[in-house]
Amino acid sequence: MNYAARILTRINEVEEPEWDALAGTDNPFLSWRFLNALEASGCAVAETGWAPRHIWLTNEDGNAVGAAPLYAKTHSQGEYVFDHGWADALERAGGHYYPKLQCAIPFTPVNGPRLLAKGADARTGLISAMVQATQEWEYSSTHLTFLEAIDREACDTAGLLMRQDRQFHFFNRDYESFDAFLAGLSSRKRKNIRKERKQAQDGITIRRMSGDDLKAEHWDVFYDCYLDTGMRKWGRPYLNRDFFAQINESMKDDILLVMACQDDTPFAAALNFIGTDALYGRNWGCLGHKPFLHFELCYYQAIDAAIEMGLSRVEAGAQGEHKLARGYEPVATHSAHYIAHTGLRAALVDYLTEEREAVDRNIDILGRYTPFKKGNNGSD
Repeated sequence: MNYAARILTRINEVEEPEWDALAGTDNPFLSWRFLNALEASGCAVAETGWAPRHIWLTNEDGNAVGAAPLYAKTHSQGEYVFDHGWADALERAGGHYYPKLQCAIPFTPVNGPRLLAKGADARTGLISAMVQATQEWEYSSTHLTFLEAIDREACDTAGLLMRQDRQFHFFNRDYESFDAFLAGLSSRKRKNIRKERKQAQDGITIRRMSGDDLKAEHWDVFYDCYLDTGMRKWGRPYLNRDFFAQINESMKDDILLVMACQDDTPFAAALNFIGTDALYGRNWGCLGHKPFLHFELCYYQAIDAAIEMGLSRVEAGAQGEHKLARGYEPVATHSAHYIAHTGLRAALVDYLTEEREAVDRNIDILGRYTPFKKGNNGSD
């Protein structure tokens, strides 16, 4: 099958229904609305080092059969799969690591489709188009991050280098309530979570909002919280206030905002996105300090909401072994990498093999320390 690949320098060069017909509706971050909000707000644009280079694949009849969210990057910020060491190695060897291509959702360490394809042939065509673009533009590399299994297998078959990391997810085992979830934990962990929730909730009210309940004043508070936390953690928050205004306009039904108030004054908030079968925890912030409030808003409220909505899991973002004691389990995440520089590629082959083995061992070890009851008899 012969395909034609077109490069989109803005997502709005194709219509929303066209893109979403390929992206599907399961994962809100792949939607045209989310990607367009990132670009229209100035968050994911060339000036911030995220120049859109989305691939649009058509067949011989001119029909769209594939697409991929792709960006030309001049740095490695906002990706959550760290390749700074790779960049440093190539620069030391006299090469140039940037620009590179990144097939990803900017600032969003969430698993999901990356090769939005109608069939295996189109999926292969998207990978080939990325490799060809890397070579023709004389870029150092292409990176596809947070891959689902079908895309991972296609990349592996195409000969890309495979990388592995881990996150922590909550899995809803048909719990009827938060208390039913707690009943499956060891007594010590169960008591600890109840203690943390009691302290976090003391003297405050917590509200979960979605859809028409979300108002501009709520986003103002959330943005202040986001800025405060972001500037303390990594120096320069990636998202601006206009981005949140745009997603409120176009995606309010896909959003769950959890807000804490003290004396009717909101002072902390956590932002989640609602998928077809998952709740995705993204950003949080707090204008002050209250013990365990981070755990309450980001982890326990998310579990509670996912159970109420009948969602199968909560993906709570990157890193964070502290999530383990709070009912979140270690899972592997995957990425694929095309390295144009033969020397760097050769050096990475053994490194990535060892890294994958280390991640597998880490997941296995962490899995032994989940807070759930041991054995099949339900005893502590």
